[in-house]
Amino acid sequence: MPSAPKRKNSGKTEVIAPAPVYVPRQSPEKDAWFTSFFIENHLDYFTSPEKAASDEQIRFMVYTEPNERYYPCSDKMFGAIIWRNNSAHIQKAYNQVLQRILALIERQIEDPWEKAYLESLVINKYQHETRDEIMMPSRLEKRLMRIYLNRTHIEDPYGVEKAESNRRAQALLDAPEFLQAFNHVAESALQNPPQTLGEIKSQIAAVEFQRLLCLANTPELWRAPAEKMLTEAEYLKVFEKPITGEGRRPLMDFLGFGRQYPPKRRKILWLADESGEVVVDLALIRFLASHGNKVIVAFKEGPLYTKADILDLGADEVLRTAMAQAVIVDDPRLGKNELVRTLRSDVPILALSDGTSENLNLILVSTTFARVFKEVDCVISRGLDQRRRLFDTRFQFTQEIFNIATGEDGSVSILHKPRHSSVIKFSHRDLENKANSIIGQMKAAKAKGMTVIFYSGIIGSIPGKIKMAKNIMSVFVEHLKKQSAMTFIINPSEYYEPGMDADDLMYMWEIVQRSGMIDIWRFQTYEDIVTAFQLLAQRIPPEWVGKDATYSTGCTKEMTIAIDVQQKHPEMQLIGPGKERFMRRKEYGVGKMYDQRLGMMCS
Repeated sequence: MPSAPKRKNSGKTEVIAPAPVYVPRQSPEKDAWFTSFFIENHLDYFTSPEKAASDEQIRFMVYTEPNERYYPCSDKMFGAIIWRNNSAHIQKAYNQVLQRILALIERQIEDPWEKAYLESLVINKYQHETRDEIMMPSRLEKRLMRIYLNRTHIEDPYGVEKAESNRRAQALLDAPEFLQAFNHVAESALQNPPQTLGEIKSQIAAVEFQRLLCLANTPELWRAPAEKMLTEAEYLKVFEKPITGEGRRPLMDFLGFGRQYPPKRRKILWLADESGEVVVDLALIRFLASHGNKVIVAFKEGPLYTKADILDLGADEVLRTAMAQAVIVDDPRLGKNELVRTLRSDVPILALSDGTSENLNLILVSTTFARVFKEVDCVISRGLDQRRRLFDTRFQFTQEIFNIATGEDGSVSILHKPRHSSVIKFSHRDLENKANSIIGQMKAAKAKGMTVIFYSGIIGSIPGKIKMAKNIMSVFVEHLKKQSAMTFIINPSEYYEPGMDADDLMYMWEIVQRSGMIDIWRFQTYEDIVTAFQLLAQRIPPEWVGKDATYSTGCTKEMTIAIDVQQKHPEMQLIGPGKERFMRRKEYGVGKMYDQRLGMMCS
């Protein structure tokens, strides 16, 4: 098998100190290299908007400080690339990627000419992509694998092996000896029994969860053909595996096992990893669902060696049976309202693709995955590959993160990274409560004989001008209040809170708008804006000249809602620009408060 191309070096082992944190605007050359890193890895939104997520979508998942940019690799790898001071570390990772793809070619391609051709093609691409040491190994692996798949037309190079691992894992769960061991109660457990039925049930749940956890982290049982089925005693030995790591207690507390009954009901995003393992994971997931949890299982989009991918759910009989009662979410750009309805459905287990064929790359995941990440109560990741990307990094996230992996000593290792303390999270229940509070104010006003007016105007549709937009709206609404007696005017800008994105605001306001409590729905006109600047004694800035509600993405969506509401409540009046003029701004950029096309124009 060809070896990786070698580079000249001093032959000495470098001892590299921890890389300092990259700080922008200290060196134009370093900033250019930093930007090149994102462009060359197809991680830059403005260069690759069809692939890379916007900063707003990334902030659904990752907490970043102002002017801080997230990178989807370990700090060690990022430091080696940015500071260009640890070539040995980069080259080792590159070589592992190359040897893995060359081993695949050697294993699967029989024709000598085709094998030599593919090996040369892959090495040529390898040399080109690694020349400057700016490519992330995971991105290199994606590109080399894509060459292999496109050239060979093999849909899943490890399909047979994955199916066999799944079959072996399912056989472990189906064995009578497993059920006997799973239900086994040692005499020592009966010596100091809990005092209440609730405590008994809670401790039983904790034991069952931990036994499944131990089995799910014994990969040697399904990676090779079993000489014989395990005995009850051997299953019990597996169940006695030590569970290590500081995340064990936080995970059990989070789930409520062993401490309370009934346990807490949570929404969990479970990041599936290896085939075989995933079959036992799904047994764990069904167990969590039986205790009231809703679990969303994320698979890879396409083949990545032996990783479980979304296509396996249809192609593999074992997985198809295991997920028979689950619903697959196949829309990669699911909106917030649709997502909330999906999460509120009676289906306890959902499945989706993360949108990538990499171990974990939050810049390239689908919009649906990002929104699910934002909405759940925690993320449970599996395996060491995902651990490196979530724990070997200085970044913190918008959710509690757990990682479960098999330790080098065979133990079950659980790590925990709390969500960033500054994260402001609005659950759909929080937004509904806020909406109902506003509706309550509207009802109280109507009970006093007041006319309820809802005022829709530009708030976030001009990028970078939210503060000015809120001021314009507030000044004009106060002007209306002075002009009109017995009116209750809702100024949406007064209800904006830090941390709310366009998804949150539209979800909250749609509840208010469909309440049937609005007498007059007024949409901002350019004349309103002119009046506001006159009241402020200011000249109209050029970006506001000619603007009205038709320029706003939110107002465009609200006009559609208003027309629908008016059909149900014909007495509601609409004031403002003509309905037919609301055509320009139809779709937010994900997480943004302005039309997605404006983002590209502003860049």
